Amino acid sequence: MAKRIAIVEDEAAIRENYAAAFRREGYLVDDYAARQPALDAFDIRLPDLVVIDINLENDVEGGFELCRELRARSADLPIIFLTARDSEFDAVSGLRLGADDYLTKDISLPHLMARIAALFRRLDALQKPHDGAGRITRGDLEIDTERMTIHWKQQSVGLTLTEFWLVHALARYPGHVKNRQQLMDAAQAVLDDNTITSHVKRIRRKFHAIDPDFDAIETVYGMGYRWLSG
Repeated sequence: MAKRIAIVEDEAAIRENYAAAFRREGYLVDDYAARQPALDAFDIRLPDLVVIDINLENDVEGGFELCRELRARSADLPIIFLTARDSEFDAVSGLRLGADDYLTKDISLPHLMARIAALFRRLDALQKPHDGAGRITRGDLEIDTERMTIHWKQQSVGLTLTEFWLVHALARYPGHVKNRQQLMDAAQAVLDDNTITSHVKRIRRKFHAIDPDFDAIETVYGMGYRWLSG
């Protein structure tokens, strides 16, 4: 069944261009010019992936608020910011709110389609039959690679798909330092140093919400990160 993408973009020409490009790739597309019409539609049915601009008509940071509300509804709905705002502050803000990716509008269409396809590949894993295999246990950490879920001290950690694969890459080989390229490969995405740092900070906060003493992810300055507990 074809995947459904929702694009929330206030500039009609840009919205229509992206919508047409997604349809050429075989996706179903719903498009919205503002936050509230999108939310009204999402009350009825969530799409399979959402592409959001930040500035939505007179709602200067409406995309951020939309991302926050969507993440509250679903921990694993893929969310991509696609915006002209290229500041590090905006990118970090978007990732902190739970977006899986933050892209600027100068990205090429083939690159954008590759990022979307990678998110869908990970989402499809959630639909596979579950036979209890594919589990990794590292002390208080339990990873279910089939369902793409992570528990810490028997409590579910609400990670995005990108965050899941970053934790998986680190915890699979405790004590081994993973550099930026290895983490990008694990997440099937192109992430710069600042983006990876933002993801790791957000992952730590989610574990700390469950366990204030969590310290399993160590920063190895100039090299990368490693998982300490085995």
